[in-house]
Amino acid sequence: MEVSCRVVRTRRWKGSMTNHLSFEPAKSALLCLDYQAALVSIYAGEQQEELLSRAATVLHEARRVGMLVIYVQVGFRPHLPEVSARNLLLRAIKESPQHQQIFQGTAGAIHPAVAPESVDIVITKHRISGFVGTDLEMILRANEIDTLILFGIATSGVVLVTLLQAADADYRLYVIQDCCADLDAELHACLETISKLKVPTIGCCYENTVSRMGKRRYQSKAQAN
Repeated sequence: MEVSCRVVRTRRWKGSMTNHLSFEPAKSALLCLDYQAALVSIYAGEQQEELLSRAATVLHEARRVGMLVIYVQVGFRPHLPEVSARNLLLRAIKESPQHQQIFQGTAGAIHPAVAPESVDIVITKHRISGFVGTDLEMILRANEIDTLILFGIATSGVVLVTLLQAADADYRLYVIQDCCADLDAELHACLETISKLKVPTIGCCYENTVSRMGKRRYQSKAQAN
């Protein structure tokens, strides 16, 4: 069974497109990318309450249908030994104690409104991608996951880079666009650019994602009976 999925962007842009959302919960994982307190505040601004509400709803429903829920967060050891001087973006963080505070303590923790539960998996990364230098790929393969439903902050950062790497690894991909955020509206539109480049990705909104998860839950109960 398939349902239509209307794209609703975080910045509430005009226009829409229709895609279809179809997945098996047992073979799917929900990735929540870099939803750390300071990053939510910086990138979502005045929209953070709505953004967090949508994300929390998706996470809750994913757990209800038995999907694997994985959080990916940015983190470093003291003095950032993971960061090379050749990495221009992360070097700026290494050279700035103020920027390092973004990833420390409560500021660097997953926002409490979407906090992980005991059944969830939390992965710490040291690069933009959720795959580079982490065990994300191993966890997905070990759990026989072939479909990724993802959202995160920022659209032009972890979402884009993780998405492209996952596409090369042959995963079926869905991006919950109104659970993503970016400071630049044009950069946020990169998800549409991916579609034009024919990367096999479907953009969807949180309402249709939750609806689809709910239908899967009731279908599973019916089959069990």
